[in-house]
Amino acid sequence: MKQIIFSLMIFGLLIGCKKEPNKQTIQEKDAADLIIESIVVPEFPNNNFSIMDYGAVGDGKTDNTQAIKNAILACVEAGGGKVIIPSGKFLTGPIHLKSNVNLHLEKGAEVLFTRDKKAYLPVVRTSYEGVELMNYSPMIYAYQQKNIAVTGKGTFNGQAGKDNWWPWSGAQRYGHKKGDPHQRDSVNLPRLRKMNENATPVEERIFGQGHHLRPTFFEPFDCENVLIEGVTFINAPFWVMHPIKCTNVTVDGVTVSSHGPNNDGCDPEYSKNVHIKNCIFDTGDDCIAIKSGRNDEGRRVNIPSENIVIENCIMKDGHGGVVMGSEISAGVRNVYVRNCKMDSPNLDRAIRIKTNTLRGGFVENVFVKNIEVGQVKEAFLKINTYYAIYDKQEGEHIPRIANIHIEDVTVENGGKYGILIQGREENPVKNVSFKNVTIKKAKMPMLIENSEPIQFTNTTISGQKY
Repeated sequence: MKQIIFSLMIFGLLIGCKKEPNKQTIQEKDAADLIIESIVVPEFPNNNFSIMDYGAVGDGKTDNTQAIKNAILACVEAGGGKVIIPSGKFLTGPIHLKSNVNLHLEKGAEVLFTRDKKAYLPVVRTSYEGVELMNYSPMIYAYQQKNIAVTGKGTFNGQAGKDNWWPWSGAQRYGHKKGDPHQRDSVNLPRLRKMNENATPVEERIFGQGHHLRPTFFEPFDCENVLIEGVTFINAPFWVMHPIKCTNVTVDGVTVSSHGPNNDGCDPEYSKNVHIKNCIFDTGDDCIAIKSGRNDEGRRVNIPSENIVIENCIMKDGHGGVVMGSEISAGVRNVYVRNCKMDSPNLDRAIRIKTNTLRGGFVENVFVKNIEVGQVKEAFLKINTYYAIYDKQEGEHIPRIANIHIEDVTVENGGKYGILIQGREENPVKNVSFKNVTIKKAKMPMLIENSEPIQFTNTTISGQKY
């Protein structure tokens, strides 16, 4: 009983504390398990609605948008249940989920999202790289819904590629041709950035047709009790799973195999109580990237992403295995990564924190335990407070990073650096510890700038004990 009371006290501190973190060790196992136990996984009435009963045709050519919509509406009218997509190829426009609906893909089902950009109109409230806007609808979308799910053994195919969606990134390797429009044109990202700075109301940030910002794949926005289970996502236009402003999110047994630009696997943003487990990530960007808004907008919204448990996952290609940033202006806290495997010659880092003085924000209470790493390109752990792409990213918001604990980790090849930390002189990185860690090979054991000394216990890098 005393142990239970103590664990509950720790959990209360985790979800309620907003003060400067201290160096007291938090019991990782108890706190992570309490987070999992607190998450509500949606359940659904035993009502089944096959899209075939509403006129769907699985030939890969017929537009099934209305048939799927009608099946969802019928499910809602019946009080909820399961909307079934059977084996076959089903072409559709965006799918908008409603409360108490489980969209279920049977084995052999493949949902093909149309290449017709106009099908993703009218614009909806969504987000692009940490800034809200009115843009093309995500391919699967839910706004302010409760108890929703996407489950099954089928595949969602975004049909993005070098001739669809990806060229808008502006990168030649993704099909962009000189002179064609792309996201960095003045009417696109620069316009959105200025709206962020000016605090333009979201409903006035209208993009969509005539603009070139790609939609996310699956986006529950301001939802409660979300389940994504068993399905596969391929050929994504942009971020794959993006729960934003959500509470109680479970991602279980999902496969992401998509190597396009900004093809992050799962990006919880402004979200809390998130459990990501048993998944495979093989991506063109970060496998998992925890976010909380970009620059001024993140500070205005001021909802940290917190209480996130990641376990029993496999990370293959990607810029990072588990990442916090770069859009973390509202902060990230209480992240638990355990029992995962990360291994690929195309995986840049295993654990990564990235921010700068425009983003600011904080990262605190990160616990990484029982991780097997084969090889990474740059570093096992990288903490970078000078992250910058496109242009200079310097401002007046000094990031705060503290309480990063690594335990029971084996790394075969750590790449250029075993540990790479680039903090800020004004607020150095604090309270980083390594316990029972072996990095068998790294070209340079560590490069550390502006950080308190790392606390090493039984740690070896390239044969040297620390």
